[in-house]
Amino acid sequence: MNTSRHDTHFAGHIPELYDRYLVPMLFAPCAGDIARRAAALEPSRVLETAAGTGAVTRALAQALPVHADIVATDLNQAMLDRAAMTHIGRTVTWQQANALQLPFDDASFDIVVCQFGAMFFPDKTAAFAQALRVLRPGGALLFNVWDRIEENEFADTITAALGRLFPADPPLFMKRTPHGYFDRDAISHDLAAAGFDAKPRFDTITQRSRASSADVVAIAYCQGTPLRNEIEARTGASLEEATSACAEAIAARFGSGPVAGKIQAHVIVVQR
Repeated sequence: MNTSRHDTHFAGHIPELYDRYLVPMLFAPCAGDIARRAAALEPSRVLETAAGTGAVTRALAQALPVHADIVATDLNQAMLDRAAMTHIGRTVTWQQANALQLPFDDASFDIVVCQFGAMFFPDKTAAFAQALRVLRPGGALLFNVWDRIEENEFADTITAALGRLFPADPPLFMKRTPHGYFDRDAISHDLAAAGFDAKPRFDTITQRSRASSADVVAIAYCQGTPLRNEIEARTGASLEEATSACAEAIAARFGSGPVAGKIQAHVIVVQR
């Protein structure tokens, strides 16, 4: 599936709800994993692309020695503004930047890190080529992507519930974009087309996503991601009604109290 231009639009109420609900539920656990992998490479200068509201940035700040420079970028200034509101305890350079046109010199970073951002790049090969360009010889691109939606239980349940609510035109943002770039052969092909000669290394990780209630999961997905834009563009049910329907579906599958669902992702590292 191709990425829609609306899939990269994180603005309005989305950054706040994304940071409040999705980050602790989905991104913080995986951020710790990717930050540990980055620290093991012992970089002195790190570029993060698609930094969002700073989940990985904060993890990198904890995992890396104080002398390591961290530059965190995102396409959406609203996400960076939200990220900068959280105290990190060390200097981080926040900069709005398009991963397809990075405003940095050639060979200026030891690693490029990207958590769950590659799926949103409208031209994956161009984004990977930019990462290659700014990497120093021997540097590495380290990123992760969600596995297929069937391996990610909350997203799968939300998408199915919305499909029942809007049968004529189901909102498919989650399947199309966050969970639409999981094929190892396709990823390897795009990296090679971007100029990476080395063979990428893949590691599939499985964790549990947790939330205090089914309502929190529904709000996170339906109102804290661009899925909100798809719901609001449709007739037949309001955003609140769609969120309620998704909460009922989550509760029916995972229970009415605190809930936990499987999440699965691929972690990829490729060296220049």
